[in-house]
Amino acid sequence: MNSNSAERRTGRATAWCGFLCLAVVLSACTSAGDSRQRTTPPANSAAPSTGASVGVLPCTPSVDTLPAPPAGYRLVGKDVAVPDAPVLSAETSGEVDPAARLFAKWGLVVRAGRVVDLRVAPGWQDKARLGWGRTGTPGATATVHACTPEGGQAQWMAFVGGTWVARAACVPLIVTSNGQTDRVNVGIGTPCDKTTTP
Repeated sequence: MNSNSAERRTGRATAWCGFLCLAVVLSACTSAGDSRQRTTPPANSAAPSTGASVGVLPCTPSVDTLPAPPAGYRLVGKDVAVPDAPVLSAETSGEVDPAARLFAKWGLVVRAGRVVDLRVAPGWQDKARLGWGRTGTPGATATVHACTPEGGQAQWMAFVGGTWVARAACVPLIVTSNGQTDRVNVGIGTPCDKTTTP
């Protein structure tokens, strides 16, 4: 009996520890609703963490630093990685904007030290929105500044956010970084047909 009760206590303690670890990880990411709320950044977050000078874009808040893009991600150009899933799940967003009726939450991964401009492709400005790093209201364009972290160890930075759409669609995004422009299609609530150009 004593060993069984000790095992039950150990099991409960292990489960509680696992729950606490999960809560800490999830608290680093914002929910779909939180990613759309305006927040006041800490006083020092407006300045890049290293080598900053006046006139440099503020750092976009990241949720993780990585040695490489994670499994399940594909490169777009040299500096950006997006999910490789054929379909990203979309849910009702609660947004008033008709172009942002559904929301698919996904992390954007950017090479440390790069500034990336993203926008929905021409003709999609009234059908889709995007945003990462607590940018506030979803927009047709977003800029992510992946400041190099202290110590310069990480090669990639992860940002919480995603894509909003009027209805499930294969959304074309234009990604510009370091003078290079690339296009990537992302299936929001529906897969992209490889034979169809959106």
